[in-house]
Amino acid sequence: MHSSNVFLQQIANGITIGMIYALIALGYTLVYGILQLINFAHGEIFMVGAYLGLFVYTLSQTVSGNLAATPLTISIIVLAMIGTAALGVTIERFAYRPLRNSPRLAPLITAIGISFLLQNAVMLIFGPSDKNFPQIIKSQNYSWGNVAFTNLQILIALTSILLMVVLNAFIKNSKLGKAMRALADDPKAASLVGINPDQIISIAFLIGSGLAGAGGVMFGMYYNTINFHDGYLVGLKAFTAAVLGGIGNVPGAMLGGLLIGILESLGAGYLSSEWKNVFAFFILFLILLLRPSGLLGSRVVKKV
Repeated sequence: MHSSNVFLQQIANGITIGMIYALIALGYTLVYGILQLINFAHGEIFMVGAYLGLFVYTLSQTVSGNLAATPLTISIIVLAMIGTAALGVTIERFAYRPLRNSPRLAPLITAIGISFLLQNAVMLIFGPSDKNFPQIIKSQNYSWGNVAFTNLQILIALTSILLMVVLNAFIKNSKLGKAMRALADDPKAASLVGINPDQIISIAFLIGSGLAGAGGVMFGMYYNTINFHDGYLVGLKAFTAAVLGGIGNVPGAMLGGLLIGILESLGAGYLSSEWKNVFAFFILFLILLLRPSGLLGSRVVKKV
């Protein structure tokens, strides 16, 4: 294959996984923008979303095995989002809220503890071995010039774009979105004008966790294999994406996710697929060294 064709093919592949990273990165950035808390359990919420998708699919085949692919896929994504959204709100209510006024190290350690708890809970429920994620949608191949892609890649890209557009519109235009921006800007002033911090923080966890759940289902559909360890590695890459774009910056998380996916794909295509996981962390090192505030600056949720 011609070198330019290889480049374009890797870009197309990178956009697909980058969209998933962007969805997960939004959860990190929403929570950090309001609480200045790095929720290291967020990657495990993504992983739980993948397993919820597998569970819903298995249950649907048991109850009714003749459901068409499109409504089945939508149902799996929506139910996984609901499940992970509820999980995120529960974690915030019972693990993080009691530590709201504690030193920053306390919620950080708690987040790591929740991460291990979710990992081991999923391992005990589903087992330690890899699980095959079903091919819900029959694969169809397309090409544009010399670049090949599948209908699943198109679905992932369109679904991710739709979710991110809806989120951006929600933050910009809705009353709750404006309350989130106000709380990120000045928590004390927001409380004085009647904004309930607990409610807004719960909504941030609900939205971020729901998006991670959607990302988990699409990750399973794309790779056809899931494992209880996936949340750790993918979560770190999504966190890198959030830092790359500017932690706390919603458009930055979207941009960072795309860039991480593309750079990882290019590295795997041109250097070595065995080292592809190193690229994201090398990028994180460079960003922290050269531009700690990220490409678009940190904590810009308030300016969206």
